[in-house]
Amino acid sequence: MTNANERTALFIDGSNFYAAARALGMDIDYAKMRAFFSLDIKLLRAYYYTALPEDQDFSPLRPLIDWLDYNGYAVVSKLTREFTDPDSGRRRVKGNMDMELALDMLKLAPHIDHAILFSGDGDFCRLLEEVQGMAVKVTVVSSTKTSPPMVADSLRRMADEFIEMESIRHEITRAPRPKLESSDEADD
Repeated sequence: MTNANERTALFIDGSNFYAAARALGMDIDYAKMRAFFSLDIKLLRAYYYTALPEDQDFSPLRPLIDWLDYNGYAVVSKLTREFTDPDSGRRRVKGNMDMELALDMLKLAPHIDHAILFSGDGDFCRLLEEVQGMAVKVTVVSSTKTSPPMVADSLRRMADEFIEMESIRHEITRAPRPKLESSDEADD
């Protein structure tokens, strides 16, 4: 049960949340989502974590990052790094934001009553345990409806509350765009 004085912060693991949304065929409307998660609480901060490719002049993420930055989200990003895997010899890209998210949540925990984590990454179990030990309620937003499930069972069990993304689809996604008739169909 939430109350109007509940100090809350959102922590969005960008790549994990995007993967879950994509697997569910969702086009996330971040303005709508922020408004939905701001209802009946005092939203102190909404963080969005992402890694950006370092060698690209333009990243497809850039418009989203800019929009979030101008619309009430605190964007935390770092450049990805390319390296050669010593075992396979293949080039790999590394850009994990787990540490940044964990540090921010721990730093903010003494000042909030509720943390909402948008991720299904089981690596966050220890973080949840620590934050809950500081009397902070933790909600996890992810999905069990994908195959395989996007949320680790251990994380789901650790959370005080779990929100299935599918159950809030209409509150966090853009309305489908109406299909335009093609000129061939219009002539028939």
